[in-house]
Amino acid sequence: MGTTYHVTAITTGAGSIDGLQAKIEGRLDEVNRSLSTWIEESEISRFNRLREVGAEFPISEDFLQVMTAAAEIFATSDGAWDGTVRPLVDLWGFGPGGPVLSAPSAEGIAAAKAEVGFDKIEIRPLGALVKRHPSVTVDLSSIAKGYGVDAVAEVMRGEGFTDFLVEIGGEVSAAGARRDGGAWRVGINRPDPEVDPDEVYLVVPLVGRALATSGDYRSYVLEDGIRRSHVIDPRSGQPVADGVVSASVLAPSCMQADGLATAVMVMGAEAGLALVERLDDVEALVLVERQGGFLEEHASSGFPTQSAPSS
Repeated sequence: MGTTYHVTAITTGAGSIDGLQAKIEGRLDEVNRSLSTWIEESEISRFNRLREVGAEFPISEDFLQVMTAAAEIFATSDGAWDGTVRPLVDLWGFGPGGPVLSAPSAEGIAAAKAEVGFDKIEIRPLGALVKRHPSVTVDLSSIAKGYGVDAVAEVMRGEGFTDFLVEIGGEVSAAGARRDGGAWRVGINRPDPEVDPDEVYLVVPLVGRALATSGDYRSYVLEDGIRRSHVIDPRSGQPVADGVVSASVLAPSCMQADGLATAVMVMGAEAGLALVERLDDVEALVLVERQGGFLEEHASSGFPTQSAPSS
């Protein structure tokens, strides 16, 4: 996944930590072999190389679960989240090919958009994918990391742990409580490329839920003094330009929180929060940068916007 992971657990009266790290890393290896676009022979890489329309491509349970959740987020966000957006990401210079000197042409954007659309892939419930367009590819990096968090959390529960915190690359899931009985506390980074990467904007108490944040303050391009976001709206083919610099989502699963955070970034504060308010047990905080660097908060009705005590 190109990042780090951390697991904190209360071990008193819980399972044994003997061999626990090997089990966690073994599970993460399984997820990577299924969903990593950086592994040439992963399931997702082999599916992306497939060009035959209508051919059934059998997939593992991991791949099926993530694709099923992805299809739901694609539908509920009206296409704001789309795991096939990679051709547009590459076109705008945020892919492996590196940055581009200028914005792409309207013709280039139209050509890339022709290869984008999660509905160009059929998901068969018994465990197979079918392409409806020969060039469509899928990149689940904006949801698979959250799935990895959930997978590690399942390992922890299976080993008898009830109080733990799992984090992969900033996406977090919490179970139970800290040693003192209080809620786990997770920081949301300040969305400012000029400050220390670990500077915290807000501390959120986390009890039996997951938290994921999407932002454009670490990956962007400046062109004529204008910041071009790496987050691309698959519907318009353009980088998002609504001032949203960070979207944090609380949800029952980290996979759901991860995907929705990206969807809210694309949709913007008003539409994104309207979506969140329609979903059960989901909350969000959206930070919008105004002139002069002022951060404007937009929160759903149940998001804990007040920082918890630091003790």
